[in-house]
Amino acid sequence: MAVAARRWCQCAAVLLALATLIGALGAHVLRSRLDAPHYQVLQTALQYQFFHALGLFGLGLLLERAPRRSLQRAAWLLLCGVLLFSGSIYLLLAGAPHVIGVLTPLGGLALIVGWILVAIGLAGAAPGARQA
Repeated sequence: MAVAARRWCQCAAVLLALATLIGALGAHVLRSRLDAPHYQVLQTALQYQFFHALGLFGLGLLLERAPRRSLQRAAWLLLCGVLLFSGSIYLLLAGAPHVIGVLTPLGGLALIVGWILVAIGLAGAAPGARQA
């Protein structure tokens, strides 16, 4: 497996492990400490982290067959998006200052742009060809 593809799959695996850990803590420790709306916010952050980490894993596998620059950029945006979106929510639930909340929509935007770059990177190109 190519270095870049392996790196993105490894990042995705770490994000998935962290989401599993945070989910277990949420279910066994935080459930009784958070009110229902805050617990639902935690679940939203976990869902976004799980789904986008799985997408990043798939993107890593795709990069093995189609090592395109736009797909590399998309992977970076997905990683940053998960860290900003889910990470800011986790920090807010842990008591971080409310100003951290400005990172949440930036993370969401990074996720959206990342997936758009994936679509653009795959549009009309031959498999295995390097593109911008």
